[in-house]
Amino acid sequence: MIAIIDYGMGNLRSVQKGFAQVGYQAEIVQDPAAVEAAPAVVLPGVGAFADAMENLKRAGMIEAIHRAVAAGKPFLGICLGQQLLFESSEEFGATKGLGIFPGVVKRFPVGELKVPHMGWNQVAIQRPSPLLEGIPDGAAFYFVHSYYVQPADPALAVTLTEYGLKFASIVGRDNVFGIQFHPEKSSTLGLRILKNFGRMVRS
Repeated sequence: MIAIIDYGMGNLRSVQKGFAQVGYQAEIVQDPAAVEAAPAVVLPGVGAFADAMENLKRAGMIEAIHRAVAAGKPFLGICLGQQLLFESSEEFGATKGLGIFPGVVKRFPVGELKVPHMGWNQVAIQRPSPLLEGIPDGAAFYFVHSYYVQPADPALAVTLTEYGLKFASIVGRDNVFGIQFHPEKSSTLGLRILKNFGRMVRS
């Protein structure tokens, strides 16, 4: 069972249905103990970074997330969930994140681009990843976001996407991955990424 963390922010049901479509059971959980008991964890999210961190803290999820990561469980952050993996965000002033990956979350430049970045865009694969099995270089996925991650270590970037600047659209290290786009809204290839994550859990 894949645990999808419910902390009051996120498209939980669509992520759950996405996993079901590719043959993997995922349950929406609110109890930190359920996160620690699950073999794999997904952190989705839509909304403001500071609110998300406050909700995770109130739910007692921050410690559970760190223990799951330290235990080597496959962990996937989606959209805001990817951003929360980093040390801080500049949204509404500096806000501390989970600090699992070094780096910051930055806003797209004001006035130069239409923000939020919304719609289909391509990913350029930087290095192999089990998350990308069967995904061709240049594949397009569905994005909706005003902020992007800037890893302190460029090697964290699994894929880059260009929107006025190049940003890390997938990051990963060891058992932890983050995706800026919405795989559950990205048709066949998006579901393939969820399936690949499920295979990592099964293996």
